[in-house]
Amino acid sequence: MLGAVLLAVAGRWLPRVAADALALVCAAGELAVLAALWVRTGEGRAIAWVGGWEPVPGREVGVVLAADRIGVGLALLAGVLVPAALGYAWRYFDEPRTGRPGAFPALILLFEAGMCGFALTGDLFDAFVFFELMGVAAYALTGLRVEDPRPLQGALAFALTGSLAGYCVLLGTGLLYARTGELAFARIGAALAGREPDALVVAAFALLAAGLLVKGAAVHFHFWLPDAHAMAPTPVCMLLSGVMVELGVYGLARTYGAVFAGPGGIPQEAYTAAFVALGVLTALVGAVLCWQQRHLKRLLAFSTVAHVGLFLVGVALLEAGAAAGTAVYAAGHAAAKAALFALVGVLLDRHGSVDEHGLYGRGRDLPFAGVLFGLGGLAIAGLPPFGTGLGKALAEHAAGQWAGWLVAVFVVVSAVTGGAVLRAGARVFAGAGPRPPARRPGPETTGFGEEPEVRDPQRRVPGVMLAVPALLLAGSLAVGVLPGVGRSLAAGAAQFTDRVGYARAVAAGSTGSAGSAGSTSGANDAGTPGGSAGPSSTEAGPRSTDPAGPHPTRTPTEPTTKGLPESGWTTSGVLLGLLSAALAAGLAAAALWGPALPGARARRTRAGLTTLSRWVVVPLRRLHSGHIGDYATWLAAGVALLMGTFGLATR
Repeated sequence: MLGAVLLAVAGRWLPRVAADALALVCAAGELAVLAALWVRTGEGRAIAWVGGWEPVPGREVGVVLAADRIGVGLALLAGVLVPAALGYAWRYFDEPRTGRPGAFPALILLFEAGMCGFALTGDLFDAFVFFELMGVAAYALTGLRVEDPRPLQGALAFALTGSLAGYCVLLGTGLLYARTGELAFARIGAALAGREPDALVVAAFALLAAGLLVKGAAVHFHFWLPDAHAMAPTPVCMLLSGVMVELGVYGLARTYGAVFAGPGGIPQEAYTAAFVALGVLTALVGAVLCWQQRHLKRLLAFSTVAHVGLFLVGVALLEAGAAAGTAVYAAGHAAAKAALFALVGVLLDRHGSVDEHGLYGRGRDLPFAGVLFGLGGLAIAGLPPFGTGLGKALAEHAAGQWAGWLVAVFVVVSAVTGGAVLRAGARVFAGAGPRPPARRPGPETTGFGEEPEVRDPQRRVPGVMLAVPALLLAGSLAVGVLPGVGRSLAAGAAQFTDRVGYARAVAAGSTGSAGSAGSTSGANDAGTPGGSAGPSSTEAGPRSTDPAGPHPTRTPTEPTTKGLPESGWTTSGVLLGLLSAALAAGLAAAALWGPALPGARARRTRAGLTTLSRWVVVPLRRLHSGHIGDYATWLAAGVALLMGTFGLATR
């Protein structure tokens, strides 16, 4: 936030290089601080009441930050991707005609501040504040090129939908505050634990969940995402798909686990059933629409929707193994997806187009980018040893124990989204298959004739624009290869699903004298997500006297790490990852060369696919009308559906 203020004030006098350098220094400093927080928190929790405003008996008046391994990990993910986006943008696009070279990096830093604050807050109202902060920055970044009406339209749809989501979160927060007089997650959960669930609690949860699902781009709250991704500058897309949508899923899991999972909240069976169903629907719809896209940014955007569905399934199971798999999956996916968006930006830089058909064979002059794009498609498909493959394997194992058919959903969705990327990469970078028609009738955005984001589309591609995606894919690979990553996140997942331990840690952090810098707790009780945490469980944990900050007590996390292989990989996980990657390659090959195959069987297959497209794909496309009123209607319908579903479950 300090860096954003400095750039906003001094940016009008700084040259572009100096503004970018200052932003990179600030982002690197933030990354160093978050890395230190990751190390210092360890397998415990770090609790701090900002400014020393700790609760007085029965009331809280301050802001609490509650850091655990999953929350810090998400903030650290943002801390890694922001310097990558800033470095990529160093030579990417010209500043809009505003005369403010510092505008873009200042907004990026403000966006990072909102994301990190949202991941680390332990207070519901301040979660809303950070939710709005990252939203406002994201809206401005999406419409950064104000001279072009298309980004402005996408930003307007994004802003109004996001604002409605923010109102939902604020209303839900107000209802809970009216009922409990508390704002900290743990203290609201403790206050609700002594009550029977009623319509007010159901309405509050439905409003909060709807707002967070808009940010997380779950069906049918996702309509803003393809429009925003299609029009936003490529470095911004790297952050929207890489971190922000994952934060929506994280916010839902954190809010339910800390506030509503107790006896006075929403029954766990209803929560699991509802969000597993929503996750499956999101994954399948996203995969179908991803496969049908030829606009490369929209293709990657719908791939994000599909993977959000898989993340929702993971957090809905309320099981440490599923949470661990989802955390690893999200980390690997963020790096791979950001790399793919960066490579699409290279194509836009070079050829002024993101249309798969129009770019047929034109990427042959970028062989290194083509190799990276293919590796990104395989990573999205879950190929071992990428981090996406490891996370997918862990999540599949947990999901298969709940319902065996969920494994097939993970495999199919990964294969279809990965196959769409491989198909596009083969067409663009290798000229594979027959030349497709440049245009095709129907409700489709082609990506043809996009405005290049550089002054000279024929310039030589700057090396940094290829180095950044290469490093990001290496990071996705490291998540799957380095054994400590999976085991560390598995330990953090056990902690994340321990509601009792979270409540005790926050209570221990408020037992010291006012004005203390912070407190820590290594509490990691073997509680369940649905366990109660009333006042009787607020044991004081060890407090640090070190003025530099807290030193968490490290405690073992046997419930999750016991029996986990050193690398996290299992034979079944590797085989399913190879199956997904093979199916992705097969689907890509069928799309490229299948239409040209002769024979009656091929003709029947093409006729069946045409019928499927007419009755399934075309109606789904038409729902993405671009009209803000339609999107607001879907949001209202989603709130009503959530209220009805959980209202019936609590009767």
